[in-house]
Amino acid sequence: AFPDFSMETPDGGTVTKADLAGKKAVIFFYPKDNTPGCTTEAKDFTALKPEFDKAGVALLGVSKDSARKHQNFIAKHDLTVDLATDAEEGGLSDELGVWAEKKMYGKTFMGMVRTTYLLGEDGTILRTWPKVKVKGHAEEVLEAARSA
Repeated sequence: AFPDFSMETPDGGTVTKADLAGKKAVIFFYPKDNTPGCTTEAKDFTALKPEFDKAGVALLGVSKDSARKHQNFIAKHDLTVDLATDAEEGGLSDELGVWAEKKMYGKTFMGMVRTTYLLGEDGTILRTWPKVKVKGHAEEVLEAARSA
């Protein structure tokens, strides 16, 4: 089963695993607000949100960005997907192993590995997409959510 969590939302509230109970949910972890791949991914999920809504599937995007950065990201790109902040050490992304060592330009650093989870109504993990490639991803997740 997916771990319990409580994370800050951009409006200063919180979102918990219990909030998602009773419907399917897609939780997508992404590295950073306002970077090209993450912006495309968030916009793709936003574009398909009415379809996810119709299918009864909640959407939640998660990064370690602050609530204020999330607010800016939402406003700048007219995002309608819910976002949450997983900034705590040992938070959800650490527990899932998606906050991990990454390499770029010969440097090693800790970062978010772009990963998406599809959860069932009971909070079990129905499907995981590790190391996501953004192009076509939101559509693929929608298809999987519809048929799950």
